[in-house]
Amino acid sequence: MIIEKIVVGEFQTNCYIVGCEKTGKGFIIDPGDEYKEIKEVIKKVGIEPSFIVNTHGHMDHIKDDEKFNLPVYIHSHDLECLTDPERNLSQLFGLFLTCKVQSFTVEEGDILKAGEISFQIIHTPGHTPGSICLKCGDILFTGDTLFCGGYGRTDLPGGSEETLFKSIRNKLLLLPDETLIYPGHGPSSIIREERI
Repeated sequence: MIIEKIVVGEFQTNCYIVGCEKTGKGFIIDPGDEYKEIKEVIKKVGIEPSFIVNTHGHMDHIKDDEKFNLPVYIHSHDLECLTDPERNLSQLFGLFLTCKVQSFTVEEGDILKAGEISFQIIHTPGHTPGSICLKCGDILFTGDTLFCGGYGRTDLPGGSEETLFKSIRNKLLLLPDETLIYPGHGPSSIIREERI
């Protein structure tokens, strides 16, 4: 599997290019800014993205969605974030962001495929009602649910500390020790280290 991380925007969001080495098919996770840089990385690694996945609907994860002209997958509970500047928090910064894209919703247990790789959707509400993680074998993209040495904010609209801790404890920390996490901000980690 090909995984390339690009840190984008003023909030230093991790955008990921994920691809199947055998087929060259892939997808983009959270293109929150810097469209041109993301396109350059896609070209460099030789991946043909078929869709975008938003781990949740905050501005710094969805800002450049529509520039790629690809379908977008997002959890149903965060779908309105694509078109509501208050929900995606861009209104706070005077940007009033709306993403006019072909969108599809995902739910717990859904499978997204690119070439010969398949990712399972894990619904992990708490940071937002529709926060998700994507799991393939021992690889886990955690969005803003779980970071290296921390977890996502819960003081923003729709956030809940109790719900977030439940998501992490009951869904993520039960995964095998060596599961590698790729978070929405900051460095990678493994599940074993996040149990401490």
